[in-house]
Order: sequence, then structure tokens, then C-alpha cells
Amino acid sequence: MRLFVEDKVAFPRERVYQAQRDDMAQLASYLPNIERIEVLEREEREGGVRILNLWKAAASEVPTVLRAFVKPEMMQWKDHATWDDATFSCAWRLEVGIFTEQVDIQGTTRFEDAGNGTCKVILDGELKVDEKRLPVPRLIAGKVVGEVERFIVKMLTPNLTSVNRGLESYLRAKG
Repeated sequence: MRLFVEDKVAFPRERVYQAQRDDMAQLASYLPNIERIEVLEREEREGGVRILNLWKAAASEVPTVLRAFVKPEMMQWKDHATWDDATFSCAWRLEVGIFTEQVDIQGTTRFEDAGNGTCKVILDGELKVDEKRLPVPRLIAGKVVGEVERFIVKMLTPNLTSVNRGLESYLRAKG
């Protein structure tokens, strides 16, 4: 299942890129569906940075078919990000708290100059669920895959789309 968000941010590319790369933990208070973002690792590299952030989602309703498997502490994900300063881009992989071994989510985010002091942010990723490895009876695995995909997309998508609005508020407040 494809994850795709293309959006404009009312600040220059350099500021948007730098804030998303370096200030994500501070942005959490500007994001309605996020309880907190914690930087677990940060490694400065030539030409960029490798960062591991833990995102903790605010409470969300779990679909009935998944309630036996999804506990509140699973409503989080690790964001493994490699930032490339030369291309204003980020390659990322998300490690979700639910079905960690069965779900693969990865992609890229590009930051493009959109003129007039604005930035276009393009997030393009892919969500894959390995049906054969789900800890459910084979008879219902196909149905569960769809529920898992919809649930993860429902948990992540508001944050993918609201990060830019929160970023604008954060940058305005920062001055």
C-alpha cells in the first residue's frame, strides 16, 4: 500500500529541512495525534545525519479484529532516518509497534524549493504486510492483512499530513 503526501510549507526549503531533521522532538507539541517524539540515537555523518526517533501516538481506536493483538504500548513507531544534506532528502524506514516482524514501511521525503520562500515536501513510501508471517489462523489472514494496513495507515497518515502544519506553527513561534 502506497503512502504519499505532497504538500507546501510557507517557509524556505533550508528552514523546513533543518527543522524536520533537527527539531522533531520539539515539534511533538504541535502535532494533534502525537503524545511525544523522543530522539533515541543521533549520528552526525559527512553530508548528513542518521537519526532514530521514537514516535508515541495519542490514543486511537483499535479495530475489533485487532484488539486481541494490539495493546496501548504498541501505539508507537521507530523512525529510522538518514538525512542527505546535499539533496535535501531523507530516506526512512518505520518500525511499527504492532506486528513489527510482519510489517515493512519505508520511503523517502524530498524537500524542494517551491519559490517565493516556500518549500514543497514530498513523502513517498510503501507499506507491506507479510500475510504468511502474521500470528493469526490462515483462514482469516487475508482479512487481517487489510485491517492491519488500514489501521497502520490510519495511525500514521494524520501525522504525515499534519507534520507540515505543525512545522509551520513551530517555525512561526520560533521566529
